[in-house]
Amino acid sequence: MARRERKSDKLPEGWLKGFIEAYDIQSTDDIKDALKDLIGGTVETMMEAELEVDLGYAKHDNENKKTRNSRNGNSPKTLRTEYGKVAIDVPRDRDSEFEPKIVPKHQRDIKGLDNQIISMYAKGMSTRDIADHIESLYGAEISAETISKITDKVLPEIKEWQNRPLKPLYALMFFDAIHYPVRTEGMVRQRAVYVAIGVDLDGERDVCGLWIGEAESSKYWLSCMNEMKNRGVRDILICSVDGLSGFNEAIRAVYPQTDIQRCIVHQVRNSMRYVSSKDLKAYTAEMKLIYKAATEEAGLMALDAFEEKWGKKYPAALKSWRSNWTELSTFFKYPPEIRKLIYTTNRIENFNRSLRKVTKSKAAYPSDIALLKSLYLAIHDLTAKWSKVQGWHGIFGQLMIIFEDRIQPGDYN
Repeated sequence: MARRERKSDKLPEGWLKGFIEAYDIQSTDDIKDALKDLIGGTVETMMEAELEVDLGYAKHDNENKKTRNSRNGNSPKTLRTEYGKVAIDVPRDRDSEFEPKIVPKHQRDIKGLDNQIISMYAKGMSTRDIADHIESLYGAEISAETISKITDKVLPEIKEWQNRPLKPLYALMFFDAIHYPVRTEGMVRQRAVYVAIGVDLDGERDVCGLWIGEAESSKYWLSCMNEMKNRGVRDILICSVDGLSGFNEAIRAVYPQTDIQRCIVHQVRNSMRYVSSKDLKAYTAEMKLIYKAATEEAGLMALDAFEEKWGKKYPAALKSWRSNWTELSTFFKYPPEIRKLIYTTNRIENFNRSLRKVTKSKAAYPSDIALLKSLYLAIHDLTAKWSKVQGWHGIFGQLMIIFEDRIQPGDYN
């Protein structure tokens, strides 16, 4: 195997040997100490070069000086780096106009450390755990408040992400809610986080919406639907939901042509809550005949038979099937490939479970903003691994025929 080319190969011959001898490097700790000194010297040299460009003349070169401004000594500054604390001298100008670009005036962290902190926060580590990790690894003390300020750097990015334009048409859209403990007004309360995951006509998935804290209602969901419409969503072919309160009314007000599928798995679970353990096996076997039927007509016949046997004993369960049948039976009109995608919200629930793995270390979030940062960073990591929906080519062909009057050439690649 060929030797990997290193940037150090381009340094003057003997440079590394001289570097090792100068710092008497005997261990990895010695390397860190040497690199800290090297970082400090490099930053200072770059700042001096920046000041020279800013003033327009080299140090002590008064003959070429064409400004009233001049150098005015240095001021000490301590930087936090991935190798520990580094003390530097920042050059000053007499008019206090110089603004270093390599490390701006109020910045005390080298960007590499910031990125590491944000990455650890994305993995679900608490600010205290991050502080302990940084101190044990690099010997740099950093407060939870400082870590919070560093992670605040993603807030403009989050705002841009939340307001980014969306696709004009989504083949599928899944909606669900997940709850997190958040400290508000001195008390820990459960805050609902509502998530919308869309599948476009190219089979690509995207988190289209993330909303925190509002109570479920038609008015609330209407604002979410209008937000997506304002961000460019002209139409949604099929929505899959978990019986979210007020959702049906809101989606029909904004996207009246959208088919709504209520999650069958949740319906089955809710129905089973009413059943005694001795009836459970027979009850679930006969209930399966309803949603495993080949057609809606056959499903209704199975529901009639199911009600005749179990209706008097478990009236609440049967009432739920009857009252929600319009949304429960939507999937019957589609071929098996599409039925498999829409009859349950398991796709978004699996996504929510992945979010919980990242956030489970938090006993409670100090604010909605802290929760939003954590979720956004986790979503960013999770969605980077997403691929196109399996078997999408065949599904897309079916959709093109079923919805030929609503799909436009510009809606897909």
